[in-house]
Amino acid sequence: MIVTVTMNPAIDKTVDIDALERGGLNRIKKVEYDAGGKGINVSKTIRELGGTSVAAGFLGGNAGRTIESVLNEKGIQHDFIWVEGETRTNTKVFETTGEVTELNEPGPEISPAQMEQLIKKLEEYAGAETLFILAGSIPHGVDKGIYAEIIRRVHAHGAKVLLDADGELFRNALDAGPDLIKPNRVELEEFAGYDYRASVEELLQVAKGLKNKGIGTVAVSMGKSGAMFVREGYEVRCPALSVKAHSTVGAGDAMVAALAYAWDQNLDDEQTVRMCIATSAGAVTTIGTKPPTRALVDELMRQVEIEKIS
Repeated sequence: MIVTVTMNPAIDKTVDIDALERGGLNRIKKVEYDAGGKGINVSKTIRELGGTSVAAGFLGGNAGRTIESVLNEKGIQHDFIWVEGETRTNTKVFETTGEVTELNEPGPEISPAQMEQLIKKLEEYAGAETLFILAGSIPHGVDKGIYAEIIRRVHAHGAKVLLDADGELFRNALDAGPDLIKPNRVELEEFAGYDYRASVEELLQVAKGLKNKGIGTVAVSMGKSGAMFVREGYEVRCPALSVKAHSTVGAGDAMVAALAYAWDQNLDDEQTVRMCIATSAGAVTTIGTKPPTRALVDELMRQVEIEKIS
């Protein structure tokens, strides 16, 4: 069982324009709306790959009802806690040059009692066959050690955790020992204290250090440089696939979804890597945060090149 946790979900509003004119009139060519937030994006992609998941977290207001409706339409099981306030809307402005400007709303505040209610709900799902995905930002008022707290509590029930976070959330959660992590290049550089663009070899050494601390899988997405995967006895790098890209928004979430799906299906190392690279590449071809089709993922999997790096 896969349970995605989205504490700060959103309606993703994707706007296409020619060029952003600050302080002037901008005419929109196209608008797309999606139910979003990193965990929800992961659940949508898992569904497209042919898997199942339970989407959990917090929802509020009309935007929350819209997200609930989308999940129902897609046949995605969900178990959210309803709170006062309005689930946020995040606006992404795409220019023809490929540049993206993001405007993210804060979302409702969450009380300690509501957070405890969510954790207890997650514990009900926790077991040896459960993988929790902790992804994305947290609401105002929530302690940045919350992911570490959740990891410890679901670990006590034998569950596994896949972490996709950054900054203090990421650092704090590492102390609790997540089982799989998916940092991107910038997040890993920040964690390591690099104030420059690190080389692949430097990133590999950081990833190895995290693996040696007990993290079973370290998947590092590196944009146009591809990705690397570090597991016990299996360390590889894959160049990025050549696809017609619309935007890179959602590519990281797609890789997380593929990693979780591969875990749930007991895929071997090579098939896991191929699915991660293909699903991520497929995601950049879609508009907004829509997942790639399974047919496209299967086609791209055959194009993945895997290079051993140790």
